[in-house]
Amino acid sequence: MPGDTVGKRAYVNARLLDPATGMDEMGALLTDGETISDVGPHLYTGGSPEDIPTIDCNGYCLAPGLVDIRVQIREPGEEHKGTIESAGRSATAGGITTMVCLPNTNPVIEDMSVVEFVARRARLIGLSKIYPYAAVTKGLGGKDLTEMGVLSQAGAVAFTDGERVIADAQVLRRALTYARTFDLLIIQHPEEPSLATGVMNAGEMATRLGLSGIPPIAETIMVERDIRLVELTGGRLHFAHVSTAEAIDAIRKAKVKGLQVTCDTAPPYFALNETSVGEYRTFAKLSPPLRGEEDRQAVVEAIRDGTIDVIASDHAPQDEDSKRLPFSEAAYGGVGLETLLSVTLELYHNGHMSLLDALAKVTCAPADLLDLQAGRLQAGGRADFTLFDPGRGWQVHADDLTSKAKNTPFDGRPVQVMVLRTVIDGRTVYRVDV
Repeated sequence: MPGDTVGKRAYVNARLLDPATGMDEMGALLTDGETISDVGPHLYTGGSPEDIPTIDCNGYCLAPGLVDIRVQIREPGEEHKGTIESAGRSATAGGITTMVCLPNTNPVIEDMSVVEFVARRARLIGLSKIYPYAAVTKGLGGKDLTEMGVLSQAGAVAFTDGERVIADAQVLRRALTYARTFDLLIIQHPEEPSLATGVMNAGEMATRLGLSGIPPIAETIMVERDIRLVELTGGRLHFAHVSTAEAIDAIRKAKVKGLQVTCDTAPPYFALNETSVGEYRTFAKLSPPLRGEEDRQAVVEAIRDGTIDVIASDHAPQDEDSKRLPFSEAAYGGVGLETLLSVTLELYHNGHMSLLDALAKVTCAPADLLDLQAGRLQAGGRADFTLFDPGRGWQVHADDLTSKAKNTPFDGRPVQVMVLRTVIDGRTVYRVDV
């Protein structure tokens, strides 16, 4: 469907959901080429247009395309795990129209040529739009800073060492100071490395399974240290995939003080807990590890009260050989593009948040964080949106996923939201016949 023609098209009889404006009304949306020309309850109140191709949305939800700010593409360098095209197909099946990819590719995204390669490949494939992060330190080595100002001009939207923590406080101090000059955002994987030597969450279950544990304090210590560095430098820092109550509390207090600190989490950390490891299920081996139930509940509350700004998939595809190993030897990570919307909206179905508030965490909030032109239904904006049925159930089966890799921690889980259509630049790139 990437070859779908672009022209005027009317989407009628839709429940229009735009978290950025608070719109939740029946109405219609009109596209003209790659843009939305009009949207709202006022359109076609007298019936469908006769001179424009029309899609009857049958009362289903039409929302901005999702914006996923933490995705590992694996191309270039590890195409056997995933590619820009396979990630694009998986994303569109999940209603995601914009992705931001981590720099831990081979070569690392640390110079203009790799930044431009990723963007160019995504444009040629014509599926979900992809924006790159660039590395904070050369080779992700945690020592020498990259040319962040130059990389930003080339198209890098923020800076991170991906799955690696910037452990050296002086290096992070210099990075935050440098980034402040250009008003750039640094993203940190918050985990004190000398404490993070285990393979699952430390506690009774790890002991029972005979597995080495990673204590929750490994996250808390790094968050608290880094907040002090933000206070010292005046820089902007974002914590990725927070998973513990104490770290969340530290971030909450930093925000009250007015520090430029934000954070995200991923669906496993509010929908699963350490019991999902079960009998050594390597699909549930993630970084950070799945936590205890109290931490899971704290994550839910932090999403609800706004301490957690964004929900991202934390999509980390692994090949079969790297997961079909003893738990202590298996690779970390799970795929999450196709389940991001369904699991996020469990927060709505379970009564924790309104539908618009839950959607905001995966649309306008991540777009605003990185200043991306995405995540909204607005006249003149890009025609990037998704149509979904909020009440249609399905069961996640790893083998049925579009993703090249199948390592989902949600394998076997029943979910309640189904993506029916995804439109990018006015083109239908994914559709389910209903």
